[in-house]
Amino acid sequence: MELLKVSSKSSPRAVAGSISAYIRNGERVEINAIGAGAVNQAVKGIAIARGFVAANGIEIVTIPMFTSLLVDGTSERTLIKFVVEKR
Repeated sequence: MELLKVSSKSSPRAVAGSISAYIRNGERVEINAIGAGAVNQAVKGIAIARGFVAANGIEIVTIPMFTSLLVDGTSERTLIKFVVEKR
């Protein structure tokens, strides 16, 4: 499974391009986002990617989940993980 880290400054179109490339190659994609802005960019990227791959007859599904991440070995951050895969 490929990992994409999305920030609030990530371009949704660039995120979509990466997702689309992995999906076309038959791979699952894990997208990690911390914070509302990053989650927003990730969701927009997933929506755009859906349009990109639909043109090739591919349908994708997204599974969202919460997970924790230890930062600098001291503080714990909650992030949202999206797993995107072919249906």
